[in-house]
Parts: sequence; structure tokens; C-alpha cells
Amino acid sequence: MEVIGKIKLIGETQTFGSNGFRKREMVVTTDEQYPQMIMIEFVQDKVDLLNSYSVGQDVKVSINLRGREWINPQGEAKYFNSIQGWRIENLAQAAPQDLPPVDQFQPAPDLSSDEPDDLPF
Repeated sequence: MEVIGKIKLIGETQTFGSNGFRKREMVVTTDEQYPQMIMIEFVQDKVDLLNSYSVGQDVKVSINLRGREWINPQGEAKYFNSIQGWRIENLAQAAPQDLPPVDQFQPAPDLSSDEPDDLPF
């Protein structure tokens, strides 16, 4: 799955526990009739993917939806969802760059009615 939009916020890297679990969150605002602010978390080695990005950039983030169950002390099951990012692309760089000027192309030869129309439709 993918989320496309503008970076609204990039959080600091957080470290948890004795094993050094790392997490970093970002918020992307979608470009829709009703824009959504989607919080996406990057974990472990993926937190470093955000180092070269800044607020305001247009990006495409590849995500996975994660879900988990937690049993509270009363024995009731609670469910939690998260959105985990695993790749991010700068959309400004993805746009075609350095297209040749139109005048570098040869014009099409003049077509006449003598040529057969062999199109199948």
C-alpha cells in the first residue's frame, strides 16, 4: 500500500528497552478533497530513511498495516493498529527531468489520402 502527500511532521528517533528498539514517526497530509493527516512509523533500520527528508516535501510512502492483540489485566482483549513505513520516495525527483525541446524532433511526413488505412479499428 502507498500513502502520497506532503510531509507535515518528522519526529525524533526514539529508543525503547534494553535491546535498543528504535522508532521514528512522521505525519503525511494527503492531497484529497478532505485531506487526511496520516501518522506513519518507521522502526529499527528504517528510521534512517527519514534523515534526508524535511517538512513540506511531496512524498510517496510504501506502508504495511500492522495489528496486534493485547489482553488487559481483566482478561479482555484489546486490538491496536499501526501503519509502518518501509520505503519513501521524493515525488519531486520522480518527475521526468531534462526533457529535450520539442524543436529537436523531426516533424511527421505529410500523409496523403493515397496511403492505405490498415488500422484494425
